[in-house]
Amino acid sequence: MVGSGGSSTTGSVGTASGGAGGAAGPKDIVDTAVAAGSFTKLAAALTAADLVTTLKGAGPFTVFAPTDAAFAKLPAGTLDTLLAPANKATLQALLKYHVVAGKVLAADVVKLTKATTLQGADVAVSVSGSTVKINDATVTMTDVLASNGVIHIIDTVLMPPASP
Repeated sequence: MVGSGGSSTTGSVGTASGGAGGAAGPKDIVDTAVAAGSFTKLAAALTAADLVTTLKGAGPFTVFAPTDAAFAKLPAGTLDTLLAPANKATLQALLKYHVVAGKVLAADVVKLTKATTLQGADVAVSVSGSTVKINDATVTMTDVLASNGVIHIIDTVLMPPASP
């Protein structure tokens, strides 16, 4: 459990209150991510996978959103291969592995040991001090609120397990 001991400041997770929306209110998950400016590869992947409409829907959704830097850590050519129309189903599965149904705020995420994604497989949730990991990805910012859910920013693209 986080907060049940000393105070650790290394690797701490930042929080954001409110999405990129102004007076008109928070934007949906896709528009919030696009407005942030560090999710151009994620936005391109969502478009190629025809998932923009889904994530603009009513939700609510919790998205573990990899930054452009996270996509850059993939082996050379991986993203280009995934974006090819012939690999649309694989790309959809990968992206759905980053989404959990419901609005799961950071205070609730840290109480979990796993979460079932829209792809169908579970992601592992672990907490060590103030560091929260989703599988091998470190959560770098939590609770970026959107009108239809919440975004938690991660530093690594999550790879779904191979299908049986």
